[in-house]
Amino acid sequence: MENLLTGTTRHAIKFLESLEQRKVFPTPEAIEQLNSFYEPLPSQSMKPEEVINILNNLGTPALVANAGGRYFGFVIGGSLPAALAANWLAGAWDQNAFSNSSSPLAAALEEISLKWIAEALVLPSDCGGAFVTGATMANFSGLAAARHKVLEDMGWDVENDGLFGAPPIKVVVGEEAHSTLFKALGLLGLGRKRVLTVPVDGQGRMKAEALPPLDKSTIVCIQAGNVNTGAFDPAEEICAIAHAAGAWVHVDGAFGLWALATPNKAHLAAGFKNADSWATDAHKWLNVPYDSGVVLVRNPKHLYKAMSISATYLPEGMKKEPFHYTPETSRRARGIESWAALKSLGRLGLIELIERNCRFARLFAERLRAEGYEILNEVQLNQVLVSFGSAEITGKVIAAIQADGTCWCGGTTWQGHVAMRISVSSWCTTEEDVEQSLAAMLRIATEIVDKEAKE
Repeated sequence: MENLLTGTTRHAIKFLESLEQRKVFPTPEAIEQLNSFYEPLPSQSMKPEEVINILNNLGTPALVANAGGRYFGFVIGGSLPAALAANWLAGAWDQNAFSNSSSPLAAALEEISLKWIAEALVLPSDCGGAFVTGATMANFSGLAAARHKVLEDMGWDVENDGLFGAPPIKVVVGEEAHSTLFKALGLLGLGRKRVLTVPVDGQGRMKAEALPPLDKSTIVCIQAGNVNTGAFDPAEEICAIAHAAGAWVHVDGAFGLWALATPNKAHLAAGFKNADSWATDAHKWLNVPYDSGVVLVRNPKHLYKAMSISATYLPEGMKKEPFHYTPETSRRARGIESWAALKSLGRLGLIELIERNCRFARLFAERLRAEGYEILNEVQLNQVLVSFGSAEITGKVIAAIQADGTCWCGGTTWQGHVAMRISVSSWCTTEEDVEQSLAAMLRIATEIVDKEAKE
């Protein structure tokens, strides 16, 4: 075992040390090599060392270097050193975070990490929640708590009686709500299309004055950090209107909710602490390994009622049992990594990480704008939308930047504009990474724009 793990560690370290030199996205040849994995189930056993060598030799060349400093796609952060090391240790420990009896350590660090996250985000000190796979399941869990509370107030026990014959629930969303929110609504039986849609402004923020009539049968879903622009819905106003009507407010804050952790950006998320439930990701701005989402609920009993299970063999002690608050029962111990990330960063380190990413986003925007390219959004957080001209030219520039490999940015269509989306969210992105990426972007854009002009 020692030789196996030591050898595997060498493979991992070699990969991490190669990040500065390798292309951010794998070559077509490396991807083609993945076909070697497609084979019938082997009939004979193989030594673990040989298995790992095959995995490393075929797999490493085909990796996306999102662990490095020049990956700016899909709001994917890297893994902080302490979080990565904790992930390795947790993998060796192989703890099931199901309950206190299955792993006292996993249960304790999950509870502590959730409290630290709520404290960092300046959310109510008595809120509670759970670790899940990502924002999709965090939205699912928060909305399940909302569904329970809304129907309970109307005299219906949804967990036992289901939705057949239940009083109808109204769900209010913004025009630019994230697709995973609709997936969660579909999974809960609330319907992806049975929603009331509120128009948004030029940055994708819900217009509070356009809210439909609300009442105690309503769940209002607001967004902290538009996936394209980084913009925030006007939470203070919406929460006040919703709570006056007896409605529940749920926050989809996969990355933007972390703005609450830094004094210089908290004003963007003003009022979000007044909501009733929050969904966010630790694997985005907290930079822990995938996968790690977080759901928090102002009154944890509603999450408990929505998620709890009972069986004669299940332990019931004085401590909070994690299995009562999550969709899953058996789970890996995600709280270990978040504890390590927060312990290593501290509050000041977390603030510095977020503000540094936001500063780099502004630098991208300023330099691209100075070269004559259009920045489509107000760059207040970590998201930048840039157009290089027509939709066709912008598409060609994005494809060429991705093929070049210096950095990686995704494309998007937002409010009728085709744009390149730059998302800065990694702890290891440096000013040198930004300058190197900008040089490649501007070189490629100039070549394509000049070529198109000549043609």
